[in-house]
Amino acid sequence: MFVLIWSALFFSVRGSSADKVTSVWGRQHCRGKRYCVTLSERELTAEAGLCVVIPCSFTTAANFAPKHIVWYKCEASKKCSDAQIIFHSTKNKKNVQSGFEGRVSRLESDVSQKNCSIIINDLKVSDSGSYQLMEWNGKKNASSINPRVNVSVKGLKQKPTVMIPTLTEGQQATLTCTAPGLCSGSVPQITWTWRGAGGTESYITGNSTDFKTENLTDVTQRHVSTLTFNPSAEQHNTNVTCKIHFTGETTTEKTSGLNVNYVKEVYITGVTTVRDGEALNLTCNVHSFPPALIIWSKLGYNETLHIDTGSANLVITNVTAGDAGQYVCTAKYMNNTLKDKVNVTVIWFSKIQKGSGCVLQSEVLTCVCISEGFPLPTMNWPLLKNHTEYSVITTVSNHTVNSTVSVTVKSHGNSTVECVRNNGNGEEREILLIHQNMSEKHEQSSAVRLAYLKVTIAFLTGVLFSAVLCCLAKHCYRNKQKTSRSLEMRTHQDDKLVYDGQELQDNLTLNSNSGPKEVEYADINFSLLKRNGAREAARRQESTKTVYAEVKKAVEEREDDAEEEGEMLEAKEDEMVVEMEMEYREPEKELEMGKESVYATVNDVTDEI
Repeated sequence: MFVLIWSALFFSVRGSSADKVTSVWGRQHCRGKRYCVTLSERELTAEAGLCVVIPCSFTTAANFAPKHIVWYKCEASKKCSDAQIIFHSTKNKKNVQSGFEGRVSRLESDVSQKNCSIIINDLKVSDSGSYQLMEWNGKKNASSINPRVNVSVKGLKQKPTVMIPTLTEGQQATLTCTAPGLCSGSVPQITWTWRGAGGTESYITGNSTDFKTENLTDVTQRHVSTLTFNPSAEQHNTNVTCKIHFTGETTTEKTSGLNVNYVKEVYITGVTTVRDGEALNLTCNVHSFPPALIIWSKLGYNETLHIDTGSANLVITNVTAGDAGQYVCTAKYMNNTLKDKVNVTVIWFSKIQKGSGCVLQSEVLTCVCISEGFPLPTMNWPLLKNHTEYSVITTVSNHTVNSTVSVTVKSHGNSTVECVRNNGNGEEREILLIHQNMSEKHEQSSAVRLAYLKVTIAFLTGVLFSAVLCCLAKHCYRNKQKTSRSLEMRTHQDDKLVYDGQELQDNLTLNSNSGPKEVEYADINFSLLKRNGAREAARRQESTKTVYAEVKKAVEEREDDAEEEGEMLEAKEDEMVVEMEMEYREPEKELEMGKESVYATVNDVTDEI
């Protein structure tokens, strides 16, 4: 056990790890046959504030038993003197240098163990130099043993050892800081400081510290300080420092980073109300260590929209009404699952739906405006500003608004009506065309055509009858006049026959003087009278055909507008033609009757003669 501890101390002297030292035995030096001493031939290095072990062992002859061990520190080129004693194994230490008093001790107090090693604690840089072993056998003079051991003390470079367990927010944890070296000298002072994000050092509040010294052997100790506290998220990514204060204002420290496992609440940032066609940009944040796995999804859909760690952005470009709804951010942290949700509203307008428009019927203008949107739009009719009596009916179904307005207008010169929609986030205007009721328009058009047809038929009928009557009257008059004139002319030319009764009487009187004379029918040229009458009748018939052709042409022109009256016109036409033929036949009858009258007149004249 002693050998192991001594080896550890020697390694600490060599400047290796604080708790691991090893012994290096040097060359053996003998003093005759009485004893031999083994010392290190190479220089020993140490650090200020720690300790150094000068290894030494010896063997003796059977008849030699050393009683005391004395160590000197002196110049390498000079002989050591009593004034330079740093350690004396006797209780009388009056000759020991004051600077080394209490700092030097043997690793093994029992000389019989043949171990002459010493340990020097609380080293200073000034402790560098040559150290020489002297044996004191009880006689006045002591024997010196060469060579000497050289020790070099440098500034302290070793750091404390800091042990940090896994830190979890809210769970108590203990940090451990162990001072370098296994020296048995002065107890060092250990302090803990915490350095925040701003770099300012402060003591950790709400903590408890403890210090303990572990005695490994009579000359070796371990100095340990502990810090117990409740970690928090605010201490994550901060630094904690363990600082060791040794004798002689020698210090060393070690700074370690703290990683605290924690998770905060999930929260979502971003604008949740967007217009149709804009971009939706939401960010889900979870402050945690280690970073949590974040999953974006939409309520009612199994599809995962986005996955990331720590912070995840959800971006939807050119949003539509279908993108509105509830979006869920799920954070998976170790064995925990956290969620947050947000409702996304899309403000949108649709175009005027089918069924929108205006109809004008019997001076009543009815307009319907159908629109979709969210929020639901309100409908306004600028047309109503100029009217006091009207009715407006508005119905709502889901996101659809139907506004119907009815207003009486005696005359509406415009061909369009404006519908204004507003949902509080914008205004849109739509122009609605006015359509006339087709059934009413058809009825009005049919009534107008029928009335026009009736008036036209009545007018044409009147004109036709008037023309026929005038023509008949005129022709009758002319026929009678021509017949009389023809008879008179024929009588004068052929037989000197006149219709004037007075002339006939004069002629009869004159002829009576010459005797009775028989009048013969052959003397009257009836062929001329008959031919003239036939020619006149033919001319009248031709005139009648011309009038009939004109009437028929007029009737045919009207047949295109009133086919349903065609049969009536044809019946009228036939009736008119029959009447005209009947009337035109009357002059012939009159002519025949005229002939018979002439015959009768001639007979009467003949009888008188």
